[in-house]
Amino acid sequence: MNIPNKITVSRIALIPFFVIVMMFDFGWGTMELFGAEMPVHHFVGAMIFIVASVTDWVDGYYARKYNLVTNLGKFLDPLADKLLVSAAFILLVQLELAPAWVVILIISREFAVTGLRLILAGEGEVVAANQLGKIKTWAQIVAIAALLLHNTIFTMIGIPFDVIMLYIALFFTLWSGWDYFYLNRRVLLDSK
Repeated sequence: MNIPNKITVSRIALIPFFVIVMMFDFGWGTMELFGAEMPVHHFVGAMIFIVASVTDWVDGYYARKYNLVTNLGKFLDPLADKLLVSAAFILLVQLELAPAWVVILIISREFAVTGLRLILAGEGEVVAANQLGKIKTWAQIVAIAALLLHNTIFTMIGIPFDVIMLYIALFFTLWSGWDYFYLNRRVLLDSK
């Protein structure tokens, strides 16, 4: 396994730590950051999420720079993104920081695209994420980070940045899902 794929696997390995830190208080208390009060374990969980998310950029950069793009990486990278983002969104619903209907739409799109990827893989095609998919992923990551951090920076000026980003992420999630199915519609139309 090459280094970019190991980095991708490390992103998957961080998910249980992220979930445990977010779900259990550990008695660490609360903190105030830029006018927003939050449990310390939410801050620590957000940092784990952000570090895990940054590995998405690192593995892709490293793979392209050193020509280490592999079919395994094309499959694992979006899977790691989906696992991390799905775990975070489910936690946000549990913590009442995000509406369930938005999360259901986002996760449903992720499962649908993963299913289409599996169909394409059965046809011998491994499709890497396109630019719209990358925008979607980063919009989701920014939204999740803002929600996990209780909108810290923007609380002082009264802008609901976390909520705005959540709906931007929903928009790009639905648009990129439609685009993915549209671009690969021949597989669905030609299937028996």
